[in-house]
Amino acid sequence: MIFTSSMKQLLAVALTALFFIPTARAERRLVWSQEFNTDGPVDTLVWNFETGFKRNHEDQWYQRENAFCSDGCLVIEARRDTRPNPLFEEGSKDWRRERPEIQYTSASVNTRGRYEFRYGTMEVRARIPLSSGAWPAIWTLGGGDLPWPSCGEIDVMEYYRKKGIPHILANAAWGTDRPYLARWNSRAIPFSHFTDRDPHWGDKFHVWTMEWTPESLRILLDGELLNEVSLSETINGSIGHGSNPMQQPHYILLNLALGGDNGGPIDPAAFPMRYEIDYVRVYQ
Repeated sequence: MIFTSSMKQLLAVALTALFFIPTARAERRLVWSQEFNTDGPVDTLVWNFETGFKRNHEDQWYQRENAFCSDGCLVIEARRDTRPNPLFEEGSKDWRRERPEIQYTSASVNTRGRYEFRYGTMEVRARIPLSSGAWPAIWTLGGGDLPWPSCGEIDVMEYYRKKGIPHILANAAWGTDRPYLARWNSRAIPFSHFTDRDPHWGDKFHVWTMEWTPESLRILLDGELLNEVSLSETINGSIGHGSNPMQQPHYILLNLALGGDNGGPIDPAAFPMRYEIDYVRVYQ
């Protein structure tokens, strides 16, 4: 057979597809995953549970009972649940202790001390609650001894209202010279950006991806780039001794907060409120 120039070009394309694409795919290897395929309690060999009022003046009391596996998903369920606050102290100025009652419960799980990773690709497929007051998140924190924010925080997904308008956020934070003062690289995308293209967006599962290399962080939603952070920027101040927390191992957190500093007014008709996570996967 005599090969024409066009035939040779087609052959070259075919050979590239045959030999190079599988090799590239083989470079991304699944190293850790949670598929949540067994109904019942969350695996305590992998996940820790937060308990109590934790951060951001949020309205929910975190407890283990609000996280469980059902129908192939981790379900984090926020509930209306009124009972005495065991931390209550008359006259206290601490926001955790000045509340006489717990009005809502939810769950927050993390892999601190169980699983941490540095660099690679993390994928989380989830369906998030959208009601007023909902503040679901997929995030990571540095697992070392440095305090927040010098430990480093990566918000792969946050959803809440800014000035009453729903947004999806993709952020990174690191330390400065002042305690508890973070430097942020934050992107807030109006929720209408997604619902204008798909009015039923909220009824579906979506895939959040963090691509993490020694040079950058890229946060994507269904393949669309939301934020990119150069790790040349993420240098701690004096509290973090000038270290780079985005070049250290991080652990994974999944939670559903309510109200507080960012969640906004809570819709009393939204309960029970469910945040469903289909899987969490890490490739390297």
